[in-house]
Amino acid sequence: MVRDAPPLIFADRDQAGRMLAEEVARRLEHDHSRALVLALPRGGVPIGVRVAARTGGDLGIVLARKIGAPGRPELGVGAIAEDGPPVFDEGSLDYLGITPADLAATIDAERAELDRRARRYREGRPAPQVTGRTVIVVDDGLATGVTARAALRWLRDHAPRRIVLAAPVCAPRAAESLAAEADTVIYLSAPAAFRAVGQWYEDFDQLTDEDVARAMAGFANSEP
Repeated sequence: MVRDAPPLIFADRDQAGRMLAEEVARRLEHDHSRALVLALPRGGVPIGVRVAARTGGDLGIVLARKIGAPGRPELGVGAIAEDGPPVFDEGSLDYLGITPADLAATIDAERAELDRRARRYREGRPAPQVTGRTVIVVDDGLATGVTARAALRWLRDHAPRRIVLAAPVCAPRAAESLAAEADTVIYLSAPAAFRAVGQWYEDFDQLTDEDVARAMAGFANSEP
């Protein structure tokens, strides 16, 4: 993707997923291993379905949750993934004058939500085995990148062969910072005027647990 190219506006996650899948397949054409595509629920799941279908990979989820600032839950100052430790944006903590201890209650609540989603989405199955595999982490967009960073660090601790991070759109700063966490970062658009992921989608409806379950089941039932 050329940074100064006109920004893309996607009709919906399905279109974005199809377009991203083509780019991922092109970039990984010389990697002949069967990739494991891990989507970040909820918005990353429709994207992951398309990437896994196009690349012939397996599909799963990696669970991560944003840690919001006190009184400003929309402002991510950290994140947690699976059973890993919290990852913080130290610059945001310093700017807001808060410490990890101030976020203890929020972290506990988000970890409880991770546990709930694990039970709902995996139905008793363990987290996917990533050791020695090419793993493609997929989301519908990257704003601060803090949630993806937590997921990538959790994955790195489990010794994959290669980690690829892929999203249709991302903030330029997020793309640059996450390049240090993944072996490859793939995106279609990194607009300078980035404010939120949803501004680059015509249809950006919030997804439900049922949407995630249907998408995952549809992929499983489509496999030969």
